[in-house]
Amino acid sequence: QVQLVESGGGLVQPGGSLRLSCAASGSIFSITRMGWYRQAPGKQRELVAVITSGGSTNYADSVKGRFTISRDNAKNTVTLQMNSLKPEDTAVYYCNLVSSRGPTVYDSWGQGTQVTVSS
Repeated sequence: QVQLVESGGGLVQPGGSLRLSCAASGSIFSITRMGWYRQAPGKQRELVAVITSGGSTNYADSVKGRFTISRDNAKNTVTLQMNSLKPEDTAVYYCNLVSSRGPTVYDSWGQGTQVTVSS
């Protein structure tokens, strides 16, 4: 079983920055990708950014140029640097890890961390 522990959420003014971190532990097999999703009140969970084991990244159009995802493969951590934050970035942010062992794919989620952008 995989445990994902997130940190770094909080309240920030528009235009400010926050850095989210996620540390994975437990029975981690071959990691395919790690990433961040978010869910605002009344909305579906959506992809924010993902990074593959090879370092390829993918971002939601709404965060391109403002957010940067990075990963430390040795420590099994993933970080999301969020700059130029907007009120519409307010949501619960979830860390996600996708791994595999043979033909079996495992999809793990963190408990979520609140990000609130408000003046």
